[in-house]
Amino acid sequence: MATQANVARQVRGGRYEPLPARSRKSLLRRIGDNRTLLLMCLPAIVFFLVFSYAPMPGVWIAFTNFNYRDGIFGSPFVGLRNFEFLIQSGQLWLLTKNTILYNVAFIVLGNILQIALAIMLNEIRSKYFKKISQAAMFLPYFISVVLVGVIAFNLLNYDTGVVNALIEQSGGDPLKIYSMAGLWPIIIILFWLWQSTGYGSIVYFAAIMGIDNSLFEAAAIDGASAWQRIRYIILPSLKPTFIILLLFSLGGIMSGNFGLFWNLVGNNAALFQTTDIIETSVYRMIISQNNFTSSTAVGLYQSLFGFALVMTCNYVVRKINEDYALF
Repeated sequence: MATQANVARQVRGGRYEPLPARSRKSLLRRIGDNRTLLLMCLPAIVFFLVFSYAPMPGVWIAFTNFNYRDGIFGSPFVGLRNFEFLIQSGQLWLLTKNTILYNVAFIVLGNILQIALAIMLNEIRSKYFKKISQAAMFLPYFISVVLVGVIAFNLLNYDTGVVNALIEQSGGDPLKIYSMAGLWPIIIILFWLWQSTGYGSIVYFAAIMGIDNSLFEAAAIDGASAWQRIRYIILPSLKPTFIILLLFSLGGIMSGNFGLFWNLVGNNAALFQTTDIIETSVYRMIISQNNFTSSTAVGLYQSLFGFALVMTCNYVVRKINEDYALF
């Protein structure tokens, strides 16, 4: 029976000759050959080891009745009692629902607007106007969420807010917006889109810049319109980028933007029904109730849910098209 080495052949002068066997380098030799790349990865490796892997034993708190005297591993073991409390109180379902719905809105609307913005930037012909537009769109991302909260308060507060001032000048009655829980999902989503869309469009804009110019030249020769170039060249070329970013986003679908939510809503209990997410609830548990056990249980649930979702989605994508999968 022919071996694999004999099957793999190359043509030389009409004759088949076996390919030379690949030299097998030792692990140390390969590390030495790639030492520059490994050194470049070292800061990221250290970061994840210190901030992601080293704290992992702390999840044991979720299964104990934690107290400072006995420590993490000396506190009484209570099994799943902390999870049962969260489920029975109905709080876990509310936090999960709010967190997922907000992140779905962020992912869907965010990616649509980012792609649209990147395409519009690409269609701008004036270099100077394109640079000015990019700078103006990126600026909100670098504004502190504390300042975003201040802007929102000055726009929406009952006494001196700009919105109520305009309503009163139009002959209407001012609105108590900070008591209207139903409005806040729209408000939070609008502020998030305003702050993140410009910066998020960078990846899509870079992907558009990487498209082969010969495709656009051929389309121009064939008389394709701008919309046809977008539909048949740009959008299909952005598909791999969109899928990869979608998978990354799904990994954090159980993680909320704590800074934005806390600075917009704060500790306003009237809005918790529609604005409370996992991060803000855990923060209040730790600060006000000093409840490490329930907050750790919520955090563990959040991590396991996100991990399972990423693995499932990656498996589905790999079955459809292996090139688009993360691993």
